[in-house]
Amino acid sequence: MLEQAQRVLKDIFGYDSFRGRQGAIIERVASGGDALVLMPTGGGKSLCFQVPALLREGLAVVVSPLIALMDDQVATLEELGVAAAALNSTLSAEQQRDLAARIRRGEVKMLYLAPERLVQPRMLAFLQSLEIALFAIDEAHCVSQWGHDFRPEYLQLGQLAEMFPQVPRIALTATADKRTREEIVNRLHLQDAERFLSSFDRPNIFYRIVPKEQPRKQLQAFLNERRSDAGIVYCLSRKKVDEVAAFLCEQGFTALPYHAGLPNELRAYHQKRFLNEEGLIMVATIAFGMGIDKPNVRFVAHMDLPKSLEAYYQETGRAGRDGLPADAWMAYGLQDVLMLKQMLQNSEGDERHKRLEQHKLDAMLALCEETRCRRQTLLAYFDEDMPQPCGHCDNCVDGVQTWDATEPARQALSAIYRTGQRYGVGHLVDVLLGKDTEKVRSFGHQHLSVFGVGKARSEGEWRSLFRQLVARGLADIDLEGYGGLRLSDSCRPLLKGEVTLELRRDLKPQTTPKSSTSQASQLVRGEEREQWEALRALRRKLAEEHGVPPYVIFPDSTLLEMLRSQPGSMAEMAEVSGVGARKLERYGAAFLEVLGGGVEAPKVVADLRHELITLARAGMTPVQIAGQLQCTEKNVYTLLAEAIGKQQLSLEQALDLPEDLLGEIQDAFLDGEGELPPVAEVIPVFAGRVPEGVLYCVRAALESEFEM
Repeated sequence: MLEQAQRVLKDIFGYDSFRGRQGAIIERVASGGDALVLMPTGGGKSLCFQVPALLREGLAVVVSPLIALMDDQVATLEELGVAAAALNSTLSAEQQRDLAARIRRGEVKMLYLAPERLVQPRMLAFLQSLEIALFAIDEAHCVSQWGHDFRPEYLQLGQLAEMFPQVPRIALTATADKRTREEIVNRLHLQDAERFLSSFDRPNIFYRIVPKEQPRKQLQAFLNERRSDAGIVYCLSRKKVDEVAAFLCEQGFTALPYHAGLPNELRAYHQKRFLNEEGLIMVATIAFGMGIDKPNVRFVAHMDLPKSLEAYYQETGRAGRDGLPADAWMAYGLQDVLMLKQMLQNSEGDERHKRLEQHKLDAMLALCEETRCRRQTLLAYFDEDMPQPCGHCDNCVDGVQTWDATEPARQALSAIYRTGQRYGVGHLVDVLLGKDTEKVRSFGHQHLSVFGVGKARSEGEWRSLFRQLVARGLADIDLEGYGGLRLSDSCRPLLKGEVTLELRRDLKPQTTPKSSTSQASQLVRGEEREQWEALRALRRKLAEEHGVPPYVIFPDSTLLEMLRSQPGSMAEMAEVSGVGARKLERYGAAFLEVLGGGVEAPKVVADLRHELITLARAGMTPVQIAGQLQCTEKNVYTLLAEAIGKQQLSLEQALDLPEDLLGEIQDAFLDGEGELPPVAEVIPVFAGRVPEGVLYCVRAALESEFEM
C-alpha cells in the first residue's frame, strides 16, 4: 500500500517522500481505518486524505467549513489533473444537477461539501446510493462547543459512523488541546480511530512581541523591511481595521480591509485579490483567515492581543505554510487587556465558561511577558515539551534583561490601595511621579504617603510595571469600576515582604532588534533576484491564463528549488520537489526557458533513454513523453520495453494499466508451454484495445522475471 501511495505522491503531487506521520496516516486510511490527525498548519494535512482518496475506489467526500477553502483546494487538484468539485451555495440549481449527474457517472473523484449541506437527508440518501471511498472532516475542532470556531452543524457529523459503517473517516485539525481532542472523538464517534499527533512546532516562524507605544509607527517600521511580501495584519475592531488599512495605503503599501461589516461582494473581492496578487497586505479582524490556503504569507502582525494562545497559534500559523521563513509580530499593551476583559464580561455563557476564557487570556498574557524562550512556552501550553530554547524568537536572539522590581512593585500596589482601588494607570502614575494635576488635587491625593515616591523612574517604566503586574495577576482590572486597578489576593506575599519580584525590562523603541530584517527577504540572494522575479512573473502570467492563484501553479518553495538547482532539461525539472507529471507537461518547458535551459533539440539516443526513464518515473504517460521528447509514440514504447527488460524501470512506472486488463495480457503470453510467444501472435487478441507498444512492455517485464 505504501509503495502505491508513494507513486501517487510522486506522479500526481511531484513530491519524493512523505513528511512526518503522513505515510502512516495514509496507510491507515487507505486500508479502511479511521484516523484523528492533529498536524500544524503547513504540515501537509490535505495529502493525508487526498492520497488515500486516489488509492481507494469510489467518491471521496471532504467536509470543509468555508467556500474559499473548498474553491482553493478544488483549483489545486484540477491543476494536478484530479477530478475534483465543490458543491456549495455558489452553484445554480442547474449546475448542481449537472454535478450530481457527473458524480453518478463516476467522473468526479473528490467532492467538497459544507457540513450543513452534507447532513441534509437528501444529500445523505444520494451518497448512500454511491460507492464512497472515504469521509474527510477538515477543521474538525469546529465540533468543540468551547472553541472559538464552533459550528453547530459539525455536531451532526457523528451520524456518518452509523450510516456508512464500512467507510473510513479521517478528522483533521491544526489546533486542539486535550479537551478538544476528546470532544472530536466523542461527537464524531471516532472511538476506534487511531490518533496521530504531530508536533505543534512551526520552526520556520520567528516570534516577536513588543510593548505597544506608537503602534502604527511600530507596524510601519516592521513592514518597511517587507515591502514585496504578502501578509496579514490583525486588529480587534472593524473601525481599527479600516483605519490601519487606510494608514498603510498612505505609506505606499498595497493594503485592503476585511471584516464582517463590509458588503459580501467587497469581502469576496478583497479575498480574491489577496490570493491572486503578490505582496498584498490584508488588514483584518479574525473573520479572515480560516480557509486561507495561501502558502507564501510571509508575515502575520497583531495590532491587538488575541484572546487566547489557541487563537494566537492559529492566526500566526497562517504565515509560512510553505515551510520557508516567516515572521509573527505583535504589539500589545494594557488597553488590550481591558478591552478583552470587557468583551469577555459582556459575552454570553455561564460563569464556568467565563472562568475558562479568563484562564486562556491569562496564558496569553504570560506569553507576552515571558522572559524565557517564547516557543518553549507556547508548546508547553499544548502539552509539548521542548528541552532546549529555540534560538529563533526575540527572547532567544535579543536576550531579555530583567530587574529586581520588588520595591517599585510594592509602591505601585500601595498606590492602587491608598487611592481606593478605583483609578486607571494614568492617574496612578501621576500620583507616583508627584504630578500636580487637577484630578490629583480634586481627590486630595497629593497628601498620600505614595505621592511622588516614584520620581526616580520615568512614566514609561511605571506603565510597563503596571502592565506586568496585571499580566502576572498581582493587580486586576475592575470592569465595574470603569477599568480602574484593584489588588488581587495573590499580591499579599509581595506586600508583606515574603517574596521578591523580577520583571522584564522593556527594550527602548529606538533599539533596533537584531532580527528586524525580513525573514522572507533572506530567501533570495542579491545575484538571484533578477531570475527569481522572472520566475514569479511567468507564474503570474500562467495563473492569470488559467484563472487560479499563482501558488496553485507552483508554490514559492518549488520556484526556490528551481532557482537553486537550475534544471537544464525536462528530466532534471521532473526531479524538482512539487513538479508532478501534469505540471511538468503543462509548464516545464516555459520555466526551463526562463532558467536559460530552453527546450532542447532532439537528443542523441543515450540522452533520450535517460530522460525517458526519468519522465516515466515522474508519472508521465507514453503519449505525454512522446510530446515532450518530440519523437513518435512507437519510439517511446520501444525504449520503455528496453528499459523494463534491463530492469531500469518497472512495468507499473512505465504503464498505468487496469489490473484486470494487465492480467488478461499476461495470461495471453503465459498460455503456451515453455517460451513466451512473440508479440505478433498476441496482437490480434488485443487489436484496437491497447497500443502494440503496451504488449512489448508487458512481454519485456515477464521475460525479465523469468531471467531472475
